[in-house]
Amino acid sequence: MDYRAAICDDSNADRESIAGMVRRWAEAAGHRVQVSEYPSAESFLFQYAGDRNYHILLLDVEMRDISGIDLAKRVRAEGGRAEIVFITSHFEFIAEGYEVDALHYLVKPVAEQKLFSVLDRAAARLAAEPPSVLISCDGITVKLPETDILYAEAFAHYLEIHTKSGVYRIKESITAFSEKLSPDFYRAHRSYLVNLKAVERISRTAVRLAGGAEIPLARGKYDGINRAFIERN
Repeated sequence: MDYRAAICDDSNADRESIAGMVRRWAEAAGHRVQVSEYPSAESFLFQYAGDRNYHILLLDVEMRDISGIDLAKRVRAEGGRAEIVFITSHFEFIAEGYEVDALHYLVKPVAEQKLFSVLDRAAARLAAEPPSVLISCDGITVKLPETDILYAEAFAHYLEIHTKSGVYRIKESITAFSEKLSPDFYRAHRSYLVNLKAVERISRTAVRLAGGAEIPLARGKYDGINRAFIERN
């Protein structure tokens, strides 16, 4: 597997040490990993604003200005689903990790075998995640889990992706977007792509989705979407 990992720690020595361990873990486990190092939360957030496609975040808790805990909260608030590992010299912050679904806490100095074990767990959790799709929205790369997508609607020069948490507008054709998705999605109409996992009711002329949205069903699509719905549910 290919992973992108970010290490955010204001100690140069600790950051370089952890980066080396992450690379040795990947080599031993047969993975490929791209490791990015950041000396502060601010430097990470600057990069993250334009590219959110990270799988594993290793965050020092006690950084100046913005702590690792606060950084993790920002990542989660923006929909980031990376596996988060906190690195700390103290135990009193552990309870706060539950708020951001942290995978684990590691205490400095970090033991290599302990880090390897935590990274194995992170890889297992990432492998169990539902399929996702990468989109570019307003110059930002966003990783959207398929389970969050309800439907997509095509307009003249753009596509609106309706999710459980909001709407994303991208410049892409509905055909190109559909080719990136799993068979859980069905072209119900020339301008609509629906997530079969979100379908609540199918009539001859419309598809009702979770949350109340109704999508028009094109003539001749009724039998096909019913077959696809049964197969995917």
